[in-house]
Amino acid sequence: MTSELPTNAPTLNDRMAELIRHKIVQGEFTPGQRLSEAALSESLEISRNTLREVFRLLTKEGLLKYEPNRGVSVAVPSIASIIDIYRVRRLIECQALAQAYPRHPAKKHLRDAVDTALRCREAGDWQGVGTANMEFHMAIVELADSERLNVMFSHILAELRLAFGLLNDLEFLHAPYVDMNVKIVELFEAGKLAEASTELHEYLVHSERILLGVYARRLSDSGQLR
Repeated sequence: MTSELPTNAPTLNDRMAELIRHKIVQGEFTPGQRLSEAALSESLEISRNTLREVFRLLTKEGLLKYEPNRGVSVAVPSIASIIDIYRVRRLIECQALAQAYPRHPAKKHLRDAVDTALRCREAGDWQGVGTANMEFHMAIVELADSERLNVMFSHILAELRLAFGLLNDLEFLHAPYVDMNVKIVELFEAGKLAEASTELHEYLVHSERILLGVYARRLSDSGQLR
């Protein structure tokens, strides 16, 4: 008699949480947006009890916010959380790129993400450029061959997309990084991993400064800056 090994198949709660994270990364849910329990449970075809469990999980991750008598809404990232996100990104992404196997399967994911961003830029689809940029950075982390890092980074990207979602001028936010992504991919494809990693580090420092500057001005103008 043989015994079956336990599986790590995701539960319904896990799948629904990942679906909502995906909607955040895609820009379908925006910062501060209130989520209707009735409407969302109907569209996802799950019970309200299941949805409440998913809400609790995503609230713990910092992606949603619960307020008594007001319900659940999509979280608005703080400046402190943005600084922390970029610190983690530099630690993970730059190392993953510097130590990558040059012929890693994620190489195609990198190139596909860049090509998609170029097509979206040509079409003036800046939301699409932002989504392609998320895919680009997810592909960089995939180079590390760590499922734990992949899962953790998918959560980080969802938080980052929330920060991007507060800014009205998506072209200003994303346009400079399309060509930077192309350069990083070209260096990687040429086997210049250290140079690609250095370029990425400078890119992330620049991105953080731009995002914090615009974000701080926006919050200050709205009286929300603390």
